[in-house]
Amino acid sequence: MLERLFGNDALKRDLAAALQSGRLAHSILLIGEPGCGAGFAARCLAADYLYPAGGPHAEAVLRGEDTECITLRGEGASGQIKVDKVRDARNEIQRSALSTNAAGRVLFIYGAQNLNVSSANAMLKLMEEPPEGAMFLLTAASAATVLPTIRSRCAAYTVAPVTPAECAAALPELPRHKAEELAFLYEGHIGTCRKALGEEKHKATLAAAKQLCGCAARQDGYLALSTLAKYEKDREGALLLFWQLTQLCSACLRRPGFWELFAPDDAARPAKVSLAAADARKAVLANGNLRLALTVLGAEITGT
Repeated sequence: MLERLFGNDALKRDLAAALQSGRLAHSILLIGEPGCGAGFAARCLAADYLYPAGGPHAEAVLRGEDTECITLRGEGASGQIKVDKVRDARNEIQRSALSTNAAGRVLFIYGAQNLNVSSANAMLKLMEEPPEGAMFLLTAASAATVLPTIRSRCAAYTVAPVTPAECAAALPELPRHKAEELAFLYEGHIGTCRKALGEEKHKATLAAAKQLCGCAARQDGYLALSTLAKYEKDREGALLLFWQLTQLCSACLRRPGFWELFAPDDAARPAKVSLAAADARKAVLANGNLRLALTVLGAEITGT
């Protein structure tokens, strides 16, 4: 299944060679920016490890539905992976019997940076004495964010964003020119492109970000504040909106006239909007007042 991963040819060769030779480490850390496909790469590797011959079970691994796979990810407002969840996974992987079809069992840890000290210590006990046939596949946006005790037990590989052309090819459901535009906007991050197509919150914040760019170009403070007011009680949505604004403005700076959001010869305005959105995001992440951050953003981008 590794061949289904777009780009990353060196990574695919290295992992395939390790699999075929039987030298693949039992703990793998896949490092990649959000949206670039580290999670998908982990599932591809798991499918090839558990079901070398492919088939329906391998396809189920790619969909996240196979019974030989256990998944841990952050939960709640903190986004941390709790120690009791690690202990439950440890008990499940140690005590349950393997099916006759699988070569082993896989534990996915999506966002390994969300392991706190307690959950990491519980995980270490499992990684240091793994059950026979168990593989641990961890993902993280950056190796530096993963606790050293966990990082040192893993063989680390990097999953890179693909080229815009490869990204566009991974979106066959779109007309070619629209796929190319989306790939350019999100700079080769296939997972982010798919979210923009399939997740309502992602689609809504992209639409709101486009509207805010129009407000900035027209200096329409009223509409900008009306648009931003919808996020006064939605911290997660507001943070995504700020990020979408920086992506849109970056695309306009890299390709003047992109989506006709700003005049082709106007680089100052998208730069100003991008900085204001980044400041708003920084303020909210520092537990600043969300309503105030939204109001300040609206005033700054429209000059009102």
